[in-house]
Amino acid sequence: MNYRKRVADYILAEKLESFGATLITGPKECGKTTTAKQKAASIIEFQDEDKRDDYLSVANSQPSRLLIGDNPRLIDEWQDAPKIWGAVRKSVDDRQEVGLYILTGSTSRTVDTPHTGTGRISTMKMYPMSLFESGESNGTVSLRNLFDHPDQFEGCESNLDVDGIIYALCRGGWPGVFKIHSEKAKLNVSKDLFEQIVNKDISNVDATKRRPVWGETILKSYARNICTLADTKTVFKDVVATTDISESTFFEYLSALEKLYIIEDIEAWCPAIRSRTAIRASKKKNLIDPSIAVAAMNLTPEYFNTDFKTLGFLFESLVFRDLRVYSSLIGGKMSYYHDRYGLEADAVLHIGDGRYAIIEIKLGSNEVDYGAKHLVKMENLIKKYNEEEPQVPIRLPDLKLVITGTEYGYRRDDGVLVIPLACLKP
Repeated sequence: MNYRKRVADYILAEKLESFGATLITGPKECGKTTTAKQKAASIIEFQDEDKRDDYLSVANSQPSRLLIGDNPRLIDEWQDAPKIWGAVRKSVDDRQEVGLYILTGSTSRTVDTPHTGTGRISTMKMYPMSLFESGESNGTVSLRNLFDHPDQFEGCESNLDVDGIIYALCRGGWPGVFKIHSEKAKLNVSKDLFEQIVNKDISNVDATKRRPVWGETILKSYARNICTLADTKTVFKDVVATTDISESTFFEYLSALEKLYIIEDIEAWCPAIRSRTAIRASKKKNLIDPSIAVAAMNLTPEYFNTDFKTLGFLFESLVFRDLRVYSSLIGGKMSYYHDRYGLEADAVLHIGDGRYAIIEIKLGSNEVDYGAKHLVKMENLIKKYNEEEPQVPIRLPDLKLVITGTEYGYRRDDGVLVIPLACLKP
């Protein structure tokens, strides 16, 4: 199978030019090891059963010997030999060079290390594949170029229809699907991943025995509340309605799912344009990939022919996934805005230099006008605030975007850019 280029390739290359070692984190099956191998000059794989015992023996007695080899040297499944962490840290200190080591490993097991690795071992996070990486977005619109040259946007056309979007979010962005020929069989990958999470990984992550049915029930509730402002107490009430889980145990399960990079809630953006009590500050519920939610609810693409409301929330999750991937090259950070007066932006994307976009996410064209009006109203509110509080102004949004699942993208007279998700790239 040919390697599909990832946005993470560029981030890893930059890390290797800046730090002695790089640790790649992210959810299981997102392609961490495969991406690392593209940059590695030599490899130690603790999952190689022919060499595993020898590797572990050396790692336990003299771990520095396993670092001998061409650089960058990839150490895969490093958690199997925790002393490797300290050996890498010391080697980076001693050699005072960059690009020496890449560490990858399963997220289903965490290891306490005696040293943090700060300044020596940098961390980067990988996500499942975006629509551009999977070849389903035609990439005619660059997110970076939108920020740098917003006036140059003249419209675009997507090649992915709603059925294609439904299939993509049900299948997920897991690289393993692309070695499977059957479109129907590809849908089994996220289902199997969900089963592994609740039956194995949720217990293995910190060596604590947990009940699969409780993990499954929690993820089902998260899936039903995905991209909503349901608070954690609401999810707990939902879960406790069918289980006898205690509140403290419930939060332990949530913590385990966060360690596995499965739960990834969205923070609120709380600027001073409204009083603090007026702005919703709770996190928006979300998962790392919408396919996990589909698997948790045991749904198929055909289900969404009649349930457009659920589809809309899952589409929003898909957009968050892709925007996180695309913006990772420009220091992106995702949040949302919502106040008790009904004013909202489904997403707010801040990039590293202070610029930001306010975004509404609307699957169909009939909702575009409603979303655009929210964005304009929000921009006007910021302008009004700046007139009243000129000593502490808030930067006006650099972009107002409505991201859709429709065919055509265009510029509205109010300055809002309407862009199909399947046209975007980094």
